[in-house]
Amino acid sequence: MKIINTELFNETFQYFDKEIVVEIIDIFINEYSERISKINEAIQTKNFADLKFTAHSMKGVVANFAVPELQAMARDLEIAGAEQNLNNIDEKFANFSTQSQWLVDDLTEIRSQFL
Repeated sequence: MKIINTELFNETFQYFDKEIVVEIIDIFINEYSERISKINEAIQTKNFADLKFTAHSMKGVVANFAVPELQAMARDLEIAGAEQNLNNIDEKFANFSTQSQWLVDDLTEIRSQFL
């Protein structure tokens, strides 16, 4: 499923060298599994500080890729950590995880256009 706003993505990266865009994409893809695992672990162990920190970090990274809905989901997870509120957290995380994977899929496709 397409999640990236292609027009906004191209606008964001229009002045970057292609190699830099590929590098930014590669870093996200390579770190994705670890970041998702850290968020999940923080939820499971009720480590609110880690949830807040990791979700905040993911929010910033996602912002680079023109996916405001996913950024808002990361913000919701960050707020849950800050407020120590686990209401609907499993559903929030499941949605975030699914759509994050869609982002990885989109980035993998976009990456090939920059090679």
